[in-house]
Amino acid sequence: MSPKIVVVGSLNMDLIARSPRIPAPGETILGRTFAIAAGGKGANQAVAAARLGAQVTMVGSVGEDPYGEALVEGLRADRVDTRFICRDPTHPTGVALIIVDDQGENSIVVISGANGCLTPAGVEAAASEIARADAVLLQLETPLDSVMHAARLAHARRVPVILNPAPAQTLPPELLQLVTYLVPNESETSRLSGVPVVDSASREQAAIQLRLKGVGAVILTLGSRGAYVSDGAETFSVPAFPVTSVDTTAAGDAFMAGLSVGVAAGWPLREAVRTAAAAGALATTKAGAQPSLPKADQVEQLLHASAGQRQPD
Repeated sequence: MSPKIVVVGSLNMDLIARSPRIPAPGETILGRTFAIAAGGKGANQAVAAARLGAQVTMVGSVGEDPYGEALVEGLRADRVDTRFICRDPTHPTGVALIIVDDQGENSIVVISGANGCLTPAGVEAAASEIARADAVLLQLETPLDSVMHAARLAHARRVPVILNPAPAQTLPPELLQLVTYLVPNESETSRLSGVPVVDSASREQAAIQLRLKGVGAVILTLGSRGAYVSDGAETFSVPAFPVTSVDTTAAGDAFMAGLSVGVAAGWPLREAVRTAAAAGALATTKAGAQPSLPKADQVEQLLHASAGQRQPD
């Protein structure tokens, strides 16, 4: 039976410009192409998890406008349950302005719009779905009180809470105590732990500090260097998969989806993180956010192709 995942988070329409490089402050440069694609961390993670075989319910907010309608229809096309996406009549659907350079790196400005109108009451409407879930996946592009409410609901029913603490911000101690799996990058780890992450020793110390704050396990993403995992019982690293990167826009969201599917299915953590790393790598090989998110068979092929490679401890 497919694992059931509830994603509480953002839905944005991405406005994507490709250019030779990211412009400096005050600089104007000529771009190459422009495209519009579905995005938002919450929606990206929901679509990615669905493509990896999970039953996914999305909780969020869009405006009563064409972008909002298109985002909801896109989720439905990937068989995501959209019953708990509310339409806000007073705010436009969120948008993200994205510049992608020739090396596949990006710079993003998010205008939250209706995402900022997701209330605890909107989350409460999905309480029964959260109670039946195998995992709840959260990010920080929606109001913190709504994220907190979702975490409380899940924790009360002993449903694993997976938090991607992006964009980076200071979090209340209670939220960290509700998190089963925290998945920050290095800058987010530094901010949340109070330990500047600059090398392997500081990574370990930062993970210890976060677990002392109540986090169950820390999965620190390192981009092209893979991921570092610390859950109190063991620490280990998972390497990145070598691919030709085109656009890193949704790589982190694909990673989160792969991890959540593994956690929801009850896999060993090492296996779940390897699957996450494979999904994240594949997402960098295509342009756009949701258009780049891989399917389960593609992830399986990459995992199988790399099965003979030695995995670090």
